[in-house]
Amino acid sequence: MLLRRSLFRGPLPLLKRARVLSKSFSSALPATEGKKKSKGTDTTVAGTGFRSSAAKEVNLEPVDVAFDEIASAYHRIRGDILRTTCDRSHHLSKALGMDLYVKREYQHESGSFKERGACNALHRLSDEQKKRGVIAASAGNHALALARHGKRMGIPVTVVMPTVAPMTKVMNCREYGAKVVIAGKHIVEAKGHAEQLVDKEGLTYINGYDHPDIIAGAGTVGWEALEQVPDMDAIVVPVGGAGLIAGIAVVMKTLKPDVQVIGVEPKLCASYTAAIEAGEVVDGVTGATLADGLAVPRVGDNAFKTARHRVDKMICVDEGSIALAVLRLCEVEKCVVEGGGATGL
Repeated sequence: MLLRRSLFRGPLPLLKRARVLSKSFSSALPATEGKKKSKGTDTTVAGTGFRSSAAKEVNLEPVDVAFDEIASAYHRIRGDILRTTCDRSHHLSKALGMDLYVKREYQHESGSFKERGACNALHRLSDEQKKRGVIAASAGNHALALARHGKRMGIPVTVVMPTVAPMTKVMNCREYGAKVVIAGKHIVEAKGHAEQLVDKEGLTYINGYDHPDIIAGAGTVGWEALEQVPDMDAIVVPVGGAGLIAGIAVVMKTLKPDVQVIGVEPKLCASYTAAIEAGEVVDGVTGATLADGLAVPRVGDNAFKTARHRVDKMICVDEGSIALAVLRLCEVEKCVVEGGGATGL
């Protein structure tokens, strides 16, 4: 995550003001609610918000995740999750003419902010669900986060990864003790296979960016950022499935409403922008992008409902800009990050 605070005083154009660029350097539902989501999303269970083979399907509107859910998540997971640093970048601040801070979410053991949501969601499981185990479809970061915290909490974890998943992430999931199933050419096909296993093995499916408990956990990034840079003017968040920006936006608009919340996504997979233009979640076109972690063809229904009236602006960036951002972070910040994490810069 990158954060910026303006060096200037007085009224200034937006680009001269501070930004907080939230990035993953590698990625709640109230207890009485559940829902069956539209095609392409998971079915949740009344009373838990998770999909389970034992669920009776019900139809409810997408959930607008509340601030108190994020506050609860913050206190629930803070003993299990690393508080990542948020430092001012001297060189980037000088180059851009403002104070710019870097929220280093890559410091988590598994390498991304996804640990926050995964830890929160696993804590929220019932004893029976913990005993049976969980499953998710993921190309890497969500799978790693579930595997790590599932091992720590003694919860069996199965992850279905598409054939394009990086081999390093596949191997690391196995090292954490997760059962890894390779299936599908892309994440949508992998998810279809995972949902079959939900019914077959009685597992609980945890969506990596749209489950309310995942969104609430992701929102703790914003909570920490405000504590570390309380006078920030704006926060810029890379957008894929939109769970991260949804959680952060709730925090900002509750605790400091004047903070600008700005989303950034690759032009080759502008699924959030497509949803904004359509006024609803739609299936987008995904091209090959350096920001593969953001290549989600359809943003989450819950994430979109939560974020759409709280996000102030969306920006689409080209592949050249993403590549240059990765290079600059390597040169200036001495950190190697994924394209999705660098997109905010």
